[in-house]
Amino acid sequence: MKISIHGDGIKVSEALEDFTRSKVDKLDRYLPNISNVGVELSIIRTHRGADLAIAQITVQHARGAILRAEEKMNIESRDTIRFAINKAIDKLHRQIDRFKSKRKSKNQKLRDKYRATVAELDMAEDVPEYAAVELAAAGADIEIFRRKQVEMMPMNEEEAIEQLELLDHSFYMFMNSDSDQINVLYRRDSGGYGILIPQ
Repeated sequence: MKISIHGDGIKVSEALEDFTRSKVDKLDRYLPNISNVGVELSIIRTHRGADLAIAQITVQHARGAILRAEEKMNIESRDTIRFAINKAIDKLHRQIDRFKSKRKSKNQKLRDKYRATVAELDMAEDVPEYAAVELAAAGADIEIFRRKQVEMMPMNEEEAIEQLELLDHSFYMFMNSDSDQINVLYRRDSGGYGILIPQ
C-alpha cells in the first residue's frame, strides 16, 4: 500500500507524518488490497471566525474503487489536525463497511467494473462553501480555483451510482458505456438521481 501525505498551509512534521501513517496503515485490516492512499492536510485561514483544519483521505482499492473522506474542524488547539484525521478515518471505516456489503451483494461481473480514478475524484470536488461565501462577502469575483484533465473510463449508470455513493458527492461525471457519451449523474433534492445527457 503506497501512502502519500501532503500539507497545504501546514508543515507536515515527522511526528505528524508518523501519526498519520499509523492511522492509515490500519485501514488495510478492514479492506485488504488497497493500492494507494493519499492524505491531504491543510489549514485554511479565514477572515471571519476560526481558521479551519482539513484532513482529506482518498483510498484507491486494487479493483479501482475509490473511497474518500474529508473532515473540517475549527482550529481550537495544535492537535486539531490530529482530531480531523481521526474523524476522517472513522468516516472511511463506515464507507468501507458500505463498500464491502455492496461488493457482497453484487455479482462478480459488476464487482470487477469499478473504474473511477483519482483524477475523476479530484474533478468532482466542489469549491468549499466557506471560500465562496468569503469571496462574495469581500466583493471579489468568484474565480475558478482548479482545472483538471481527467481520463474518462466507461461504466454503466448503476456503476456510476455506486461510485457517487461511495464518494459521497452530489454529482459524478462519467463516460456512459451504453451511449459512449459523457454524462453527469446527480443526486436530486427530492430523492433519487438525475442524469444530464449532452445533445
